[in-house]
Amino acid sequence: MTERNWAGTHTFTAEAVLAPTTIDEARRMVASYDQIRSLGTRHSFNDLADTAGVLLDLTGLDADIVVDEDARTVTVGAGTRYAVVARHLADHGWALHNMGSLPHISVGGATATSTHGSGDGNGSLATAVRALEFITPDGELRTVSAGDADFAGSVVHLGALGPVVRLTLAIEPTYQVRQDTYAGLTWDDLLKRFDEVTASGYSVSVFTRWNTPDVGEVWIKERLDAASAPDMPERVLSARRVRVKADSPAADGVDNTTEQGGIPGDWCERLPHFRIDATPSNGDEIQTEYWVDRAVAVEAVAAVRSIADRVEPALLVTELRTVAADDLWLSPGFGRDSVCIHFTWKNEPDAVREAIANVERVLAPFDPRPHWGKVFSMPIRRFAPASR
Repeated sequence: MTERNWAGTHTFTAEAVLAPTTIDEARRMVASYDQIRSLGTRHSFNDLADTAGVLLDLTGLDADIVVDEDARTVTVGAGTRYAVVARHLADHGWALHNMGSLPHISVGGATATSTHGSGDGNGSLATAVRALEFITPDGELRTVSAGDADFAGSVVHLGALGPVVRLTLAIEPTYQVRQDTYAGLTWDDLLKRFDEVTASGYSVSVFTRWNTPDVGEVWIKERLDAASAPDMPERVLSARRVRVKADSPAADGVDNTTEQGGIPGDWCERLPHFRIDATPSNGDEIQTEYWVDRAVAVEAVAAVRSIADRVEPALLVTELRTVAADDLWLSPGFGRDSVCIHFTWKNEPDAVREAIANVERVLAPFDPRPHWGKVFSMPIRRFAPASR
């Protein structure tokens, strides 16, 4: 096996990768093997999707996008990339409530791990799931839908249900979004007026490298439900509006980010950070993320800043985002509004391990929950939100 994840930081140990092109073919494969796990666009940074058995690559299944306008849902193949379903929806007058920073990730993989976008009022991508169809060990199909007794325990499933082949997501009428960038936000403003910063748009991201005099960049994505596009203020607290387009925060000089400068566009072309037609993010990197209760977010951010000198050598960039609470049992956002502290690291495993140990040490008092698809070292037994 030489199969690797997207970033090239994990080599899968499975015996083989199977690539069905139909659901019936996938069912026969599942029934033929004792150990099998599904694989999407390979954007997990750990061994979550790996197995000693075989991997079932679902990206070759037909997207088969079906919109139910009366129910306001869309049903789609689990291996379909968000970019595909989002573009289809926008072209037909519909939208999702949010998107992750990368539009290249699969619907099945992103929802299974509670991947998210940003926004004080926006739940993770998994909160849009209304039904999922998966293959049982004997090759049969089973559907779990909203309202079923075990639905909340099935959406963020980490692959444990069996390969999910179709998902149904909630949709809403299409809308436009503008994206503006700001620079120069002081640490004092961020730590004392954190809620004002994150409430400055529909989706807000704060980028920092921790050891700089000011925080860094603030990317504000404002939803435009009306036909007009009101101008954004020149300042958000101490941050000034930047007219020059910002490139990838994790790879300076690479023009792979979505349109900025306040130019309105379809939601699917503004809510992600990275363009569909460009190489996403840095690629050659390691990622880590911890979700903390919004009630202690300022203290948690200050704690990480206190070890900036131990984080900076391995760091490309940190992003701070907000996610609304949900009731999904294995979601890091279960039962609490959260602030996500995301680290994009250099591909230097030894330095990253040391940095992660320091971050987890200072975040320990704040009950951090790791993103399932990222690299972390805290024991899994500490993370069982629904059982607390």
